[in-house]
Amino acid sequence: MSIETVSKNKSFGGVQGVYKHRSSATGTDMTFAVYVPEHAPGAKLPVLWYLSGLTCTHANVMEKGEYRRACAERGVIFVAPDTSPRGDDVPDDEGYDFGKGAGFYVDATQEPWAKHFRMRSYIEQELPELIAAQFPADMARQGITGHSMGGHGALTIALRNPGRFKSTSAFAPIVSPLNCPWGEKALGGYIGADRSAWREYDACALIEDGAHLPDLLVDQGTADNFLDEQLKTHLLDEACRQADMPATIRMQEGYDHSYFFISTFMAEHIAWHAERL
Repeated sequence: MSIETVSKNKSFGGVQGVYKHRSSATGTDMTFAVYVPEHAPGAKLPVLWYLSGLTCTHANVMEKGEYRRACAERGVIFVAPDTSPRGDDVPDDEGYDFGKGAGFYVDATQEPWAKHFRMRSYIEQELPELIAAQFPADMARQGITGHSMGGHGALTIALRNPGRFKSTSAFAPIVSPLNCPWGEKALGGYIGADRSAWREYDACALIEDGAHLPDLLVDQGTADNFLDEQLKTHLLDEACRQADMPATIRMQEGYDHSYFFISTFMAEHIAWHAERL
């Protein structure tokens, strides 16, 4: 499990690094960012995963997310993977919402996507093993969060892996790909026409089918131009209520879908995770 260091910068006493490795899951080189707070020698720190949204890489949250001060104060490692495989041999699509930058955290079964688009396996299996081997990470104390498509990823990964994550949150997540254009395009293209196979990639469907989280925090801006057609936060609220699953879903007045919104509430999310980790 060798990794190449792309860059390292000191920040708030800790180290913000960017790393590259050859992924067996995607068959490509993958780049990810990790912030490790200052800590005592030999100490193991809790880990917070952040999954990014459509068109993003690790760099978006690293440059705009304003998480390092809060992670340094709380002693939390912050891991930010890429959203999809990259490279000249990786198939792509003309649309921003499919192909490179839009892996949707699924394991594709349809051609030409099946060979490389295995972000579920990468995030659920391969990258955690690498993080455990290369960083001072206490993998018994993991939380997960994400934005938009990454919020969808965080919710579904946590719901499919009961007990792995002690805390789950999301910023403006796609809560039900079964019921929005982004989801129909991505899951139809990557997984195929059988909509029953999509349910394991739909947070609301997973909750309806019996998956459960001990707690959940979601922030959603009321001025988000994707809210009504793509995100449909009310469907998650309804699913949690019907399943009697604890959830704090906050509608934040006037906030949009951008990193201005995410950075505003990032420290609150990190504090919320730290309390549970």
